[in-house]
Amino acid sequence: MAIADQVPVNSGFPARTDGADVIRDVDLVGKTAIVTGGYSGIGLETVRALANQGARVIVPARSRDKATSALASLSDQVEIGDMDLGDIASVRRFASSVSNSLTRVDLLINNAGIMACPETRVGHGWEAQFGTNHLGHMALALGLMDVLCKATGARVITLSSTGHKLSNIRWDDIQFTKTPYEKWTAYGQSKTANALFANALSRRLKRSGGLAFSVHPGGIFTPLQRHLSIEEQVTLGWLNEDGSPSELAKSGFKTPEQGCSTTLWAATSDKLDGKPGVYCEDCDIAVPTELGSPTARFRGVDAYACDDEAAERLWETSEATLAGN
Repeated sequence: MAIADQVPVNSGFPARTDGADVIRDVDLVGKTAIVTGGYSGIGLETVRALANQGARVIVPARSRDKATSALASLSDQVEIGDMDLGDIASVRRFASSVSNSLTRVDLLINNAGIMACPETRVGHGWEAQFGTNHLGHMALALGLMDVLCKATGARVITLSSTGHKLSNIRWDDIQFTKTPYEKWTAYGQSKTANALFANALSRRLKRSGGLAFSVHPGGIFTPLQRHLSIEEQVTLGWLNEDGSPSELAKSGFKTPEQGCSTTLWAATSDKLDGKPGVYCEDCDIAVPTELGSPTARFRGVDAYACDDEAAERLWETSEATLAGN
């Protein structure tokens, strides 16, 4: 699961394939999936595609009312649970409820996340992006480990991002207690953590035949941008001054239906058998970042996000952090 393992397998699906088309021929009847953030943006499209292929889908939600409204058309196939990724006690309650009521979980899709938010603290004073995007999902996976290992070839998909390129793990100050908070650095660190988490989790699922992968879904306009002003998105090149999508966004961004495609491919493709822990983008295994190239900022995966030693160090650090909460 090192950078040398980042070799594309030619999935046959173009980058802008709709997720529903990726799994159109996949029978998920009898399978159980859990999708965090499954009532908004690409999470909602992920849930819709899984349910349409016969899966039983459980969506943990911080706002049951919002989830119920968003998932109304899928109410026969989707169940809603109560969970807040920033509240580890609620994560553990949800995981315990699932583990006590199900014999197995086939798919865990860690889709929810926050991006570039103002400085906020969750848990025991944890920086919110690291606490929510990484620690919350790790606590969920740990709580579900027994039922994941009881499935035949369970898969855990964790959404990372090209944002991982913004920061490696800040080992000396993960929680921004010694240095001033910077929202994009914090976001980048959390996305690197997502990739390293999948790397480490894959080793812990190996005995049961399970697999874990991280995924960059692509650039997509979703509620993930809710903390960014129009002015900031103009500066980033995503919007025009009038708030309309820029030419860059029109040419490079995906729709939510397309944004869930790599997640669904990683969750179901047999081309990933025997390739645990890899980082995927555009319906394939991502290539290593080509340093110095024009695409280095938005394509490929940086070596530090695929490092086995760093993955194990983060796992141990995160376990200790969660043990104190």
